[in-house]
Amino acid sequence: MATKGHNEVKESLREMTRIYKPKDPKKFVKEYVRKYRIMGGYEEELTDLVEHEMGKLNSVNSSVS
Repeated sequence: MATKGHNEVKESLREMTRIYKPKDPKKFVKEYVRKYRIMGGYEEELTDLVEHEMGKLNSVNSSVS
């Protein structure tokens, strides 16, 4: 996967995570990879990205409350 395309996928996935706030990051990434036809082998990296983004969202929500 090209660097530019890879960065676009990561940014898109971050935005989708902020919008949908998935309960199960692995399932969310699996559906995302299938739906958008992302090359295989990146699921673990993308799952880590979603988990990290969810952690950031949770820490912001905790600070606001």
